[in-house]
Amino acid sequence: MEKKSKPTNGSTSLAGSRARDRVDRVDPYGFERSEDFDYESYEELMSEYLVVLTRRSIKWSKLLKGKSKVQKSVKLKRYVRKGIPNEHRALIWMAASGAQDHLEKNPGYYQSLLTAAHDPKLVETIRTDLNRTFPDNVQFRKTSNPSLQKGLYNVLLAYGHHNPTVGYCQGMNFVAGYLLIITKDEEKSFWLMDALLGKILPDYYSPAMLGLKMDQEVLGELVKMKIPQVWQVMVDQNVMWTLVVSRWFICLYIDVLPVETVLRIWDCLFYEGSKILFRVALTLIHHNQGLIEQAQSLPDVCQSFKQITHGPFVEECHTFMEKIFTEPGSLSMATLTKLRAACRARIIAEES
Repeated sequence: MEKKSKPTNGSTSLAGSRARDRVDRVDPYGFERSEDFDYESYEELMSEYLVVLTRRSIKWSKLLKGKSKVQKSVKLKRYVRKGIPNEHRALIWMAASGAQDHLEKNPGYYQSLLTAAHDPKLVETIRTDLNRTFPDNVQFRKTSNPSLQKGLYNVLLAYGHHNPTVGYCQGMNFVAGYLLIITKDEEKSFWLMDALLGKILPDYYSPAMLGLKMDQEVLGELVKMKIPQVWQVMVDQNVMWTLVVSRWFICLYIDVLPVETVLRIWDCLFYEGSKILFRVALTLIHHNQGLIEQAQSLPDVCQSFKQITHGPFVEECHTFMEKIFTEPGSLSMATLTKLRAACRARIIAEES
């Protein structure tokens, strides 16, 4: 939801400084705002979005009625697509993903992973990445009180021992960091990591990263079917999909799209699964088709893919989320399963 600033003249700078007094230098999730952050546009956007949030919050409170358990339903899915209020996010993510069931069936398991003997190599790899995780977020600094850095270390370490095939790889630190920002709870973050990496996105973070490679190829096939002109640009300029979308998939849009938009995507990701990642990617590409088609070279294509993740279209998260369910058209699980099987076989054949 954050916007880059427009050039300001003397008459607007005073209004801007007043707005700055009202809006903190740090966003609600702990991220510092850039020097050129456009406070006026942000205030304008938030004044509209807060009305939506308040309305949704009242509806959610009525739906949950203070319950700590929820069952999946058509109504709940509709509510999730319209956005989960922050105070209910941990509860819904845990319930929808199956993480809550795992937590309850494995009491003490998370703590046992932390007290077990640790693989020194795993410890060293995680420690190296800790200070690189969200340097612009005040909650992840060693000096913060409380600091989420210790929790981040624990979650990654526990997960590395829980799933030694994956261990730890870059990108996981950002995912775990976001989970901690929302849940403020290590054990819940651990089980949500398990749901994401084990069930929703299998093989994304395994050493061969086969799931990640496969889904990037699947996106290419979907673009070929739905937005053939863009697919042709990629072929003409000889651009591999991994070059322009690997960060979208491996970071689940963290540091690619604005925080508020990413959280709205994750609401649906935990409820509906990996199909959501394709809906977001196809919407970004389809909406910016004209821009991508202007590319005359490989650097042009890369630049246009960077450009399409910024600006009002992705900042207005409520409208953006409505678009991801309409703009790409139908996207059935059967189609995805078929494409995944074909792409997986092709990658394995190429790599063998």
